[in-house]
Amino acid sequence: MLRMTERKNFRNRTRIFAEWLQIVAGLFVFAFGVHLTIFANIGLAPWDCLGMGISYHTPLNYGLSMTAMSIVILVIDLLLKEKIGYGTIIDAVLTGNFVQLFNDLNPFPENHNLWLGIALMLVGFVFMALGMLVYMKAAQCCGPRDSLLVGVGKRLPKIPIGAVEILQWAVVLVIGWLLGGPVGIGTLISTVGAGAVMQLVYHILHFEPRKVRHRSVIEVTRSLITGG
Repeated sequence: MLRMTERKNFRNRTRIFAEWLQIVAGLFVFAFGVHLTIFANIGLAPWDCLGMGISYHTPLNYGLSMTAMSIVILVIDLLLKEKIGYGTIIDAVLTGNFVQLFNDLNPFPENHNLWLGIALMLVGFVFMALGMLVYMKAAQCCGPRDSLLVGVGKRLPKIPIGAVEILQWAVVLVIGWLLGGPVGIGTLISTVGAGAVMQLVYHILHFEPRKVRHRSVIEVTRSLITGG
């Protein structure tokens, strides 16, 4: 009986570690999508526009502005009673570094073709949606911005999650623009296209992120300690 319990505990712990690897893999795919939208060179996405706008009015640079914004979003997530899990932490630590890795390894010259830029951005949206799907299926909570999307989406159950993201990005874009953040055709495409592409991808793959039962840091840690 004791050995059966030990084997069960080992399997449960192994499953959690496998989920962490799944989260990392999903973030890697997601980061590649973000890299493509940056490499498109046709305008900053709404969140990046907001981060840059904040940097224009504070002593913070762009990176610190994005970090500060993530902390604020985490507070909002908590107010919305969204769980903060290991997925949230892994996202915060790895995603930016993965994007930077892709940026550094990109052997191609800077893009200056509008139509190629649009194509790159749309393909980037697909990779971002796929990456989100992979790491959200691990059910260890989403990144701060994704948690915000899910939290708002739960309160608007009759509206498709893609439409919720479009609304969220539109609000972020307006604030970023008012703060002087760079806006281009890519920004507009991101505001409308990312949510639409995500909705299409999730519809094809029959995935509804609002139905995922995420586990918090406390729940997963308890499972690691007890093996349950």
